[in-house]
Amino acid sequence: MVALAGIVTLLLVAVLVISALVAILGNLLRARKLANLGFTVFCIGGATLAIVALAAILASLLANGFSGINLAVFTQDTPAPGSQGGLRNAILGSIAMCFAGMLIAVVVGILAGTWLAEYAGRTKWTSAYGSVVRFINDVLLSAPSILVGLFIYTVLVARGVPLLSFISLGHFSGIAGAISLALLAVPVVTRTTEDVLRLQSRQLRESGVALGAPLWVTIRSILWKAASGGMITGALLAFARISGETAPLLFTALNNQFNGLNWNPADAFGLNGPTANIPVVIFNYALSAYDDWRRLAWVGALLIAAAVLGINILVRVLSAEPKRS
Repeated sequence: MVALAGIVTLLLVAVLVISALVAILGNLLRARKLANLGFTVFCIGGATLAIVALAAILASLLANGFSGINLAVFTQDTPAPGSQGGLRNAILGSIAMCFAGMLIAVVVGILAGTWLAEYAGRTKWTSAYGSVVRFINDVLLSAPSILVGLFIYTVLVARGVPLLSFISLGHFSGIAGAISLALLAVPVVTRTTEDVLRLQSRQLRESGVALGAPLWVTIRSILWKAASGGMITGALLAFARISGETAPLLFTALNNQFNGLNWNPADAFGLNGPTANIPVVIFNYALSAYDDWRRLAWVGALLIAAAVLGINILVRVLSAEPKRS
């Protein structure tokens, strides 16, 4: 009887312990479910808020932008208040400065990214120097654009650095604007080039060396071709990064009510002077008290948004991996 009573007692204790554990686990599971539900609701609410805000911005942009688009926008220069006009000079000026800036950025960025990926780790000195360059590049990636514009203004426009006065232009110009945009685009191209070259297999490098080709020939003829898709993607992302920048151009290119572009290389194709551009036109016209200027500001914003959207779609298409059967 004593043994039976002991067994019964142990069973009761076991049942109580199991019941307690089940109760505790049930509470924990309920707490986890509540926490999971709360976090899910929070995420859905945040995403919904962001989508609603984006939809409101796009709706206002499309409604106000499309209502102001007409043929004069692309065929006439920016007007005086109350006069008919368009954005031809601003569109051409933005394209010219972005093209010149990207020309500089692509050359410098690809060469810098190639050196970081292929040459920087050869000795301890080049490795240390590569770490410094990589750190500075990462800093420039997140540098406020207004600081870049102020730097170019000080060096190229205002002659604020006596030691560099021999390269200073001494006036606002599209050249200074293009260089400021190039400084914003170079870090993007450099980082992308380094990353895509590091992704290439060692066998590609060894194949060129095995044929007796120098490393620079292997890089140019094999690695660059293999990584061309990623490098083009980086260049397009850099172009999207600079296409809507206003702050650097306020300090460098300023603005112009007329189209000063020409085919004279001695005049830097018309960029050797204040150059009209869409971001600065939007900034000036959106703050004005004239309805026609504000209408053109909405049209300019729509054009930039469409350009950036088109570039991002092109990047997605180029970066999409082909399906393998």
